[in-house]
Amino acid sequence: MGTIPINITDFFNNRNNERAKSSFIISGPCSAETEEQVLQTAQQLAATGKVNLFRAGVWKPRTRPGMFEGIGSAALPWLLQAKKNTGLPITVEVATAKQVEEALKFEVDVLWIGARTTVNPFSVQELADVLKGVGIPVLIKNPINPDIDLWQGAVERIEKAGVKEIGLIHRGFSSYGNTTYRNAPMWHLAIEMKSRNADKIFICDPSHIGGKRELLLEISQKSIDLGYDGLMIESHIAPDIAWSDAAQQITPEALNSLLSKLIWRKSNLNIEEQNELQKLRLQIDQLDDELLQILSKRMKIADAIGLYKKQNNITILQAARWNEILDRAFKKNSTLDLSVEFIKKYFEAVHLESIHHQNKVMNE
Repeated sequence: MGTIPINITDFFNNRNNERAKSSFIISGPCSAETEEQVLQTAQQLAATGKVNLFRAGVWKPRTRPGMFEGIGSAALPWLLQAKKNTGLPITVEVATAKQVEEALKFEVDVLWIGARTTVNPFSVQELADVLKGVGIPVLIKNPINPDIDLWQGAVERIEKAGVKEIGLIHRGFSSYGNTTYRNAPMWHLAIEMKSRNADKIFICDPSHIGGKRELLLEISQKSIDLGYDGLMIESHIAPDIAWSDAAQQITPEALNSLLSKLIWRKSNLNIEEQNELQKLRLQIDQLDDELLQILSKRMKIADAIGLYKKQNNITILQAARWNEILDRAFKKNSTLDLSVEFIKKYFEAVHLESIHHQNKVMNE
């Protein structure tokens, strides 16, 4: 394997550097289709001056047989040539030990583990075993299903193999039924994973979250606002006739335009900014303390209700009362500027805790 390009290593080692943070972009076609398509896409992306890592799918794990599953190893020389022509380091998805070996043979600079692989600990362990002593950066996508312990497990397996440079890619989670997104972002799960791995770079994949190019800007900006370190966006010289995922790919020119519209946020604060935020955070802390005290008082009343129900042989759950609480909260919300989703989740949590308290009293 060739030497890891210095910009990749620098980015992993200096992820808090604002210059790197505001410019780390992974882009390229969903699938490597032809040599001409790969080379032209790489050339046009390099010309934007905004892409740091060129990606292309070589092996494509597809949902159903008969779908385009990638060119395979035959496409790796095209990526290597693209790297030589443009100077862009290259990355591919790998799912087996043999694919890792093939990728390294053609000087791939970064590997990524896809969502369909992350979901299977046996597959991740196979990759971890072949990566021992290799020293190549590895990016790990979230599993298809919303289970961050599986995601964390994949990270730990790759870490135990001795891989020092590990990054995470949030590409959304599968959910049943039609939604706005191809893969529901479930931002709260990604934020939890980010908190568990604060020392690792965190990349958003708006292409797979949205599933259509019209959503790329919105999703990209939200991820940046949440402190993500970069983006992976699929780009193709002729996206409408792409062999896979045509609806979510954009041209290099469109990518350049999209990136120009993004507002990159900083994470390193000066003393004045820290002081101003601290004043506001102290107010938040005070209100949080008061909320906890109020909730504690509420649960004491729930205990009293539980005792009364026990003495009079009344069921804990009173559906009409629960609906009354929700209706009252929704009506009050017209002046509170809170989302309906938050109101519902908040009262559901409070209701479950109240049931827990009453159940404990009734069964003492």
